[in-house]
Amino acid sequence: MSTVPEPAENRRKADGLGHAVLRAARGHHAFEGCVEQLATAIRLGVFPHGSTLPPERELAERMGVSRSTLREAIAALRTAGMVRTTRGRGGGTAVDYRPEAPSAGGSPALSGRREELLDSLVFRRIVEPGACALAASRTLSATERMLITTSLAEVDQAEDAGAHRQADSRLHLAIASVTGSPKTVAAVTEVQAGLHDMLQAIPVLEVNIEHSTRQHRAIVDAVLAGEPARARRAMEQHCDDTAALLRGLLG
Repeated sequence: MSTVPEPAENRRKADGLGHAVLRAARGHHAFEGCVEQLATAIRLGVFPHGSTLPPERELAERMGVSRSTLREAIAALRTAGMVRTTRGRGGGTAVDYRPEAPSAGGSPALSGRREELLDSLVFRRIVEPGACALAASRTLSATERMLITTSLAEVDQAEDAGAHRQADSRLHLAIASVTGSPKTVAAVTEVQAGLHDMLQAIPVLEVNIEHSTRQHRAIVDAVLAGEPARARRAMEQHCDDTAALLRGLLG
């Protein structure tokens, strides 16, 4: 049986995380802010391939911009080949972007960003363990618990390396989304974007995937059990191991 989500399932998943991840992009750089947020959300799998972006009016309100600014941002994404738009009844803007498999050949996204990206690993070590502790300290709703368990299952069921990378990001963003803290979600989104670029530039290592899978389960178990200290420790170990791998392979 295929594990590829159906369009309706993709839409529900995108609506849940998208509501948490997207934020106001007001000001003189609203257009650029919209493009950056939407492109990042698509690359990290918040809006996976085949899913449909929320309706224009809803998306514009969520991002605090005019519909004309939003349309310009979506047009830029179409030009970049990340989305396609159909008009008329049943139309909308669907995600065309397919995740690429990580590669040992390096990535243009890392060019000139070494210090910034290495610092993002330090920032991540502060932000994500705190987010896990906060999530574990809250009484989660059935919907929030389902979001986390479903996201974990999608990592385990990913059909290829590219899909696994996106599912990994979605799990981390799902945990952040149940903290109830928009600033925490924004910080985790920022570090996951930098982490995504770095992980895309190294080969997929099966041993690391096995370690990561065990750590993900330990993190989720602690969050769902309502144990903040254990959740923090589990995420700290996960961050430390990933940082060590990246520093070793990227130099």
